[in-house]
Amino acid sequence: MIRRLALPLVIAAAVVVADQATKRMAESLFSDRRVWVIDGFFGFTFHENPGAAFSLFGRGGPFFAVVAILVSAFVIWYLRTPRPMPERIGFGLVLGGALGNLFDRLTRGDGLFDGKVVDWINLWWIPTFNIADASLTIAVVLLLVYSWRTRNS
Repeated sequence: MIRRLALPLVIAAAVVVADQATKRMAESLFSDRRVWVIDGFFGFTFHENPGAAFSLFGRGGPFFAVVAILVSAFVIWYLRTPRPMPERIGFGLVLGGALGNLFDRLTRGDGLFDGKVVDWINLWWIPTFNIADASLTIAVVLLLVYSWRTRNS
């Protein structure tokens, strides 16, 4: 079972480390200003999000923390049996994204699970996001494409 989990756990750890390091960087560099790399298209800022994507459900942090724990447990349970490489990579990205934002909810608030998630990447009309969010998005696309390709072949 350790061999089956090794790649997804390494991917998840890399996502969490990159996510947390870049969030700390964003807090120190962009907390008081927005920096556009390509004016109006791509830039960086510092935003604390108490809710979910698009800052929805502003008081839902504890709920989303519990969801992240359940998703993480499901991913580890799911990967206990042999899985194709795309699934192992995709679920490693899901695990890393869930744990990256969960870490913020655990460490950036006064109570249990009430911390705000740091978002810092701006892309034109897409709400501000972070590495963990990007990891989850990439995972969903990868898993959908893989599922579609295996069902249509």
